[in-house]
Amino acid sequence: MTYEETVAKILDIPRFTTKNSLSHTRELMKRLGNPQDQAPSIHVAGSNGKGSVCAFLSSILTVSGVRTGLFTSPHLVSLRERFCINGEPCTREQFLRAEEVVKRTVMQMQKEGLSHPTFFEYIFAVGMVLFAQEKVECIVLETGLGGRLDATNVVAHPLLTIITSISLEHTEILGDTIEAIAGEKAGIIKPGAPVIFDGSEPLAEPVILEAAKAKGAEAEKISPNKINILLNDGKHIDFSYESRYDVTRISIPFPAEYQAINAALALAAVHRLMSNFPITDESIREGFRSTIWPGRMEELYPDVYLDGAHNVSGVEAFLKTVGRMTREPSILLFSMVQGKREQEALDLLLCEGCWEEFILTEISDNERALPVSALYRYVAGQWGKKIKVTAIQKPTEALREALNRKKPGQKLFCVGSLYLIGELKKEEGGYTDD
Repeated sequence: MTYEETVAKILDIPRFTTKNSLSHTRELMKRLGNPQDQAPSIHVAGSNGKGSVCAFLSSILTVSGVRTGLFTSPHLVSLRERFCINGEPCTREQFLRAEEVVKRTVMQMQKEGLSHPTFFEYIFAVGMVLFAQEKVECIVLETGLGGRLDATNVVAHPLLTIITSISLEHTEILGDTIEAIAGEKAGIIKPGAPVIFDGSEPLAEPVILEAAKAKGAEAEKISPNKINILLNDGKHIDFSYESRYDVTRISIPFPAEYQAINAALALAAVHRLMSNFPITDESIREGFRSTIWPGRMEELYPDVYLDGAHNVSGVEAFLKTVGRMTREPSILLFSMVQGKREQEALDLLLCEGCWEEFILTEISDNERALPVSALYRYVAGQWGKKIKVTAIQKPTEALREALNRKKPGQKLFCVGSLYLIGELKKEEGGYTDD
């Protein structure tokens, strides 16, 4: 099969379906030779920020000369974005070589009457085989949904685990309280492996601490009130974090101040990794400075930003950033998927004085996309007399119209699901799967 045919077949695997049990994933990985255990790993879970933490860690390890595998989701344009080596998506050849191994194993399992892997289970297996084949020296591993029952949780002995911010999400699966969701995320904590966690949510903290105690894992809390923003010029943030470590002033190439807590989590992690890898103070600073993580308050064009604020807490963080970036009414282009407390997210976004115009669109080819008609009815019903509200079906057409209406110096924010961000980047940013 060609690369395109292989990708199309994988994308046809149902994405939003019942999980297989972890025993199924363990059986799959066992038959593959347990590639997930062939290099030390850092396991990251959370509601928001886990991808950013992973990107920071990957960048620092790569700058330090460590051959690093980075497994994240979702992808924006190319499936290969999910499997990076030293910060670059794997090649088509690397992908196909690993996928062929997984495909043969799955076919044998099906012959024996075992279930086909879920979409996430399948790509996790491909990623771990790929990293083993390419002899990476460290794996930075982002969970998918949850933690305790996530396919990635077959990793038995991570060097350390990290839990980023916790908020209400996927409540039909993870539970309808912060405590329940924190318990699911804390399921990645392993005996003897330190856990570093975001201390922003007081309801989550005791759950994480209790889980760490039960596993005999040292817990380190990262407190937002110990972060001092020293500079924010709209493109970079310099901050310091009060800690016992030598490197405390960090520069990151993002304007969103919520990235400071993510960077502080990564900073605590890399200091613990210095005994395992040749990480220096300078490689820490350079790794942070050179981190690339698309779709998180990313400037696509001058004064045009993309941000994957895909749930309520993400929207809250996004609005704080907007308030620091501009005092003038901006244009907002928005869409999201179902199951993310969309009405609450919209109620937050519809803040008086923030927006001159609200342009709504619908994510293409996604079974969970919120219909633009439903978005329009709600937004126009709530704010149609105060803000101009426009519905445009196709995201690329919505962006072109927003660019036409944007005044010189005015900011345009394209916000919502990462599926929306990926679609805009692919069509407007010239990104391909080559």
